[in-house]
Amino acid sequence: MVCIRFRQFLSLAILPCAFFASTAAVATHSASGPVAILATVAASCTVGASSLAFGSATSTAIQSGNVDGTGVVTLTCTNGTAYTVALDKGTAAGATLATRKMSAGALRLNYSVFTSMARTTVWGDGTLGSSTVAGTGSGSIQSVVAYGRIYAGQIVPAGSFTDTIVVTVTY
Repeated sequence: MVCIRFRQFLSLAILPCAFFASTAAVATHSASGPVAILATVAASCTVGASSLAFGSATSTAIQSGNVDGTGVVTLTCTNGTAYTVALDKGTAAGATLATRKMSAGALRLNYSVFTSMARTTVWGDGTLGSSTVAGTGSGSIQSVVAYGRIYAGQIVPAGSFTDTIVVTVTY
């Protein structure tokens, strides 16, 4: 008798599992709909620069002719981002965009920075006859050459003349 009851119990326990298995297969439904995927890529630029180096020039060389040098402004701007690069007048007293001044103590040495090798357009902030340099970012480092010139005819003693120009990128 025990054996029979166990069989009855076992068949009753299996019966609900069979019921749920058959119900699950019949009751499958699905629905679908769109899911919006959004991303915003912000425009950005970073800037760096090498020194605009004129090298070593003698006072006689500066008196008799212009001394030219170059430096490089590097930019990394988001691909497709339009930018302009402006330079300020520097830190020396009396400097202008057209005639910047390097200092060695109280001594001054006049120079300027231009947008091209021809050295005809002063690179400044777009005011007082100066120009900025414009471009479009590529997402990679881009280089813009700064063309410097120490003006001939200056009488200066030996010394280490320096200046600092701020580069501003507007995008």
